[in-house]
Amino acid sequence: MAIISMFYGIIISMYYLDNRQHNLPHIHVKYQDEEAVISISDGVLLEGSLKTNKMKLVQAWIEIHKDELFANWELAINGETIFKIDPLK
Repeated sequence: MAIISMFYGIIISMYYLDNRQHNLPHIHVKYQDEEAVISISDGVLLEGSLKTNKMKLVQAWIEIHKDELFANWELAINGETIFKIDPLK
């Protein structure tokens, strides 16, 4: 797992070689005691839970950084080093 961004107490990460369980590009999100898996393409919650206000922040961040997220996804599923992405400001 690699943390790619952090903002407002939200931690965004990707796992290397992680295309088997969900079979689509996604990120892992942690906020306090909540964990969620969210699709990169449309910001849909795939698994877990996240407070509504934090979910909206993550969805906005995904929209802003979609190209970077897809690039990181390709690197991650091939086991290559991924890069950090700017936080939501």
